[in-house]
Amino acid sequence: MSDRRTFLTAVGAVAALSTLAGNARGQNREQRDKEAIAILGTGNLGSAMGKLWANNGHPIIYGSRTPDDARVQKVIEETGPQASAVSNPEAAASRANMVLFALRPEALPALVPTLGGLDGKVVMDPMNTLQMVDGYPHPSPDVQTSVAEQLQALLPNAKVVKAFNTPSARNIVDPNRLDGPFSIPLAGADTDAKARVAELVSELGLEPVDTGPLIAARYLEGMMRLSLGYLFYSNGKSFEFYLRPVRQ
Repeated sequence: MSDRRTFLTAVGAVAALSTLAGNARGQNREQRDKEAIAILGTGNLGSAMGKLWANNGHPIIYGSRTPDDARVQKVIEETGPQASAVSNPEAAASRANMVLFALRPEALPALVPTLGGLDGKVVMDPMNTLQMVDGYPHPSPDVQTSVAEQLQALLPNAKVVKAFNTPSARNIVDPNRLDGPFSIPLAGADTDAKARVAELVSELGLEPVDTGPLIAARYLEGMMRLSLGYLFYSNGKSFEFYLRPVRQ
């Protein structure tokens, strides 16, 4: 978790997801392309995603424990004129119907009860948990399922989609660092919510892959531990996941 690396092997849903994303684009595309996005957290991942989406015309509403802090104000300035920062509860209650939880999962038990339920909103979860054992990341004993499933239990009327947990923020910002494309696996119960997230992924020049229901988040979080473990094991080498579709 320290460097915000958020790191499958099954890819049968690529074509289906493309159809879903196309349907979502057909539903009031102009409005959706410019819809506001709330980002809870202004660290490496949150600020990187905010700046990228702002470049595509999305108003960004950052949520922060200290929205008036000089560091947060600098993030707003770098994000652009359609960016603002308020408290996390205010960001959750804002006009944004897409919410990114760019936070440490340990914060969730205390924070989520203050957010008002986020009923009907699409909640993007890039969070991972791990513990280090003998220098290698292991599953956290505190999470028996996945962070995404726990978040859905805390927000039963929100539409949680696991997304952006596998790559590093640095590679999302500059995908040209890689020799080819890489994938953003998605998992969630609501197909329309996944299609909307897929659109936001595609805007960044990345490839969304629908891996199935929210239980798949358990394996996506394992992917992050695998790639982070490789980073440590190989003394600094790294990779991203590209889930190449198989011809039918």
